[in-house]
Amino acid sequence: MYCSMYLPFFGKTRPSVVWAIALLSLILVVGGAITTALVIRRRTAAYDVANLTVSVQSQPLAVQITASGTVQPIDTVNLSPRISDILVSVNVEQGDRVTQGQVIAQMKRDSIEAELVQSKARVAQLEAQLAALQNGNRPQDISQGEFQVRQAEGRVVDAEARLALALDKVTRNQSLYDDGAISRDALDDVLNEADRAQANLDQAMANVEEASERLNLLEEGSRAEDIANMEAQLQEARGRQQEVEVRLNDTTIRAPFSGIITQKYATEGAFVTPTTSASDVSSATSSAIVALARGLEVLAEVPEVDIGRIQPDQRVELLVDAYPETVFEGRVKRIAPEAVTDRTRGDFIYFEVAIALSPDQANGQANDQANNQVDGSNQLKSGMKTDVTFIGDELSDALVVPSVAIVRQEGQVGVLVPEGANQIRFNPVTLGAQVGNQIQILEGVESGDRVFVELPPGKSLENLNFGRKDDD
Repeated sequence: MYCSMYLPFFGKTRPSVVWAIALLSLILVVGGAITTALVIRRRTAAYDVANLTVSVQSQPLAVQITASGTVQPIDTVNLSPRISDILVSVNVEQGDRVTQGQVIAQMKRDSIEAELVQSKARVAQLEAQLAALQNGNRPQDISQGEFQVRQAEGRVVDAEARLALALDKVTRNQSLYDDGAISRDALDDVLNEADRAQANLDQAMANVEEASERLNLLEEGSRAEDIANMEAQLQEARGRQQEVEVRLNDTTIRAPFSGIITQKYATEGAFVTPTTSASDVSSATSSAIVALARGLEVLAEVPEVDIGRIQPDQRVELLVDAYPETVFEGRVKRIAPEAVTDRTRGDFIYFEVAIALSPDQANGQANDQANNQVDGSNQLKSGMKTDVTFIGDELSDALVVPSVAIVRQEGQVGVLVPEGANQIRFNPVTLGAQVGNQIQILEGVESGDRVFVELPPGKSLENLNFGRKDDD
């Protein structure tokens, strides 16, 4: 029996709907095929490990510490006078080389020279007086004293005779007065004459005593006290003369050491005053005539974390922009005992390390240097900035890799190493010293291991899963 079924859904359909369904099915099939192919290719595509990796090397490694530094004079000072006066002459110009003791400038000195003449005359006068006291009296002086004593004694004898005559005359006239032969006035005249004779005798005897004392002094010579007093006066006068000579000498400005005139602050005719600021070379002052500098050294700023590896007499290499092809040599001369904190650089803590540019400035003996290394004492200039490299101990068998091979993953430091099936593995390591673009590995790899220095195309630290299956 024939039977029929009505299928309303599969009735007459429109051609556009059929074509839409067919196109959608084709897109799904092709897209899935392409995605599957890409995944398979991604999982199976090989990359050239040799070109993307380097081998861990075991080699000698000289430990180096880098820092920045500045070339500056070893000694520097502003020269100024010790007295305030007019500057008569300046005998140097900026850039001149001078030797120790060389006359740099001359101050006015006329008034001080006059004082010196007076002080010398006073000293000469006191020296003559002291010599007279020390040498004693001449025989002629003693003879003159003896003669004066005899003269005085002769006057006493004469006065005694005159007094005797006057007294005899008084006796005779007294009798006459008693007899009424003469008046009272006549007697008074005789008495007065006797008084004068007595006074003359007293004076003559006093003159004898005085002359005798002078003779005794002449015979005894000068007293020790008089000589000591004169010596003290002479010493004081000599001290004043020396003080004037010092002031006169201070009018001549001399170089305290050999060096180079770096600045000239004053010219002839300027009034210059002495002040303590003259020792500060950071700026010119009215007290400074010239600035003098001696020698050169480099003052490097070594970070606190590196200062423990810096030693006196350690070899140093220096680079400056003015001579980019030249490596200047130096040696550690001095390490500051106290750290410096720079607030302007985020509390950066560093130590100042002085570097000698020539071997004789350092404390130790210099090693043989490379042919392209020079001490720089004749080429470098004060104020130049330098890149400083301290050459440390040499490690005989250090495992080193390029610094670009070091990566960080989840707070750990390590390297990327290749594994089978084109996988990349993160390998934690312990770092050591870094020299240039080479860095030492203390732990985590062995000599001969290969590490990535460049990731394969399409790979980055963000999309690596380090050995796990790739995400679809």
